[in-house]
Amino acid sequence: MSPTRFASEHRWIYVGAIVVLVGMLITGILVYTQQHHNIQANKKAQELSGQLEAAGYRVPDQDQIVSTLGTSGGAVCASPGSVLKNALWLQNISNGAAGPGQRPVIGDRRAIEVEALILGVYCPDELVKYQDKLEEIKTSDTVKN
Repeated sequence: MSPTRFASEHRWIYVGAIVVLVGMLITGILVYTQQHHNIQANKKAQELSGQLEAAGYRVPDQDQIVSTLGTSGGAVCASPGSVLKNALWLQNISNGAAGPGQRPVIGDRRAIEVEALILGVYCPDELVKYQDKLEEIKTSDTVKN
């Protein structure tokens, strides 16, 4: 039996080994990427939790923060300065009525400062624009602890 005949008869072993190794490589890369993403999300959630606690807010569960905001800040950081987001945000600071009875109210400053904390952790480049908008809105200490 010549060496070339032996190699040609067992080519499927070599092809199978290469396929298995490539599959393991792809799986390893995907697992590493996911773990790296989870570690970053947990670090940002811990930072936000610390800031919320220092500001005197009730801190949600760590898993809730991670699943809601992830690593990018989720919906909070998705163009927070856009006109549509601004209109929806101002609508949420209203008296809660619908239709002709709906009117703006003086909102509590602490209620809208939480978004600034989230922006500071997850997308700090958007924080300055948000703080400029906060200065334009009339707020007060309307909610008593």
